[in-house]
Amino acid sequence: MATGTPARTPIRWQVGRLVQRRVETPSAQTLVLEVPDWSGHLPGQHVDLRLTSSDGYQAARSYSVAGPVVDGPGGPRIEVTVQRVPDGEVSPYLTDTYREGDPVEVRGPLGGWFIWRPEETAPVQLLAGGSGIVPLMAMIRARRLVGNRVPFRLLYSVRTPTDVIYADELRRRVRDDFGLDVAYVYTREVPEGWRGEPHRIGLADVNTHGWPPDLEPLTYVCGPTGFVETVADLLVGLGHPSRRVKTERFGPTG
Repeated sequence: MATGTPARTPIRWQVGRLVQRRVETPSAQTLVLEVPDWSGHLPGQHVDLRLTSSDGYQAARSYSVAGPVVDGPGGPRIEVTVQRVPDGEVSPYLTDTYREGDPVEVRGPLGGWFIWRPEETAPVQLLAGGSGIVPLMAMIRARRLVGNRVPFRLLYSVRTPTDVIYADELRRRVRDDFGLDVAYVYTREVPEGWRGEPHRIGLADVNTHGWPPDLEPLTYVCGPTGFVETVADLLVGLGHPSRRVKTERFGPTG
């Protein structure tokens, strides 16, 4: 495996094929795509996936890359995690119809702001809402891959315990990845034996599970628009400089 630092080549559409899928939650799946001409990417970047119907109609959506590039027998492989959106145009096809060996057009890597570079030395706080965990998980995976010892703290807000994407891996990484802490906020249903009631993320959660401003952490916030705006306001209110709070939000399209 390699982090795959992007080469300076023109970004164009190329054909990838599905080689594996993993079910993450009842509504989310990770798709492993083999993209022979992939130039590499940084943690936090995303790709566009484009589908073309038999009548020539095209639909494209953006998805965060979920981890480092992997060398496969047919070329480089990347992972994207897709949350199925009811009545969506692209995500239902990718989760329900797309089969191993089928093609999909891929363009990327895209995005140069919401990235974490493995040579960074500042502590990192990650705040995810729902499927906003995907680019943050890419950062967690890259950290372990390169042996970076910078401390990471993840605060992950989900509706219920069954909505936690990468649940088993996160449990394993908390145990095995030195310096990684993970905390959860449940908005609708809490696990059995959980102390506390379901609630939306608030000041106490961010203050308790994040880094204090005087440590000058790098902060990444990803999730639905309302979640991102609320969390960013809380962080700035706690004294974190806005220039060190990087945000990425997504809408309801699928």
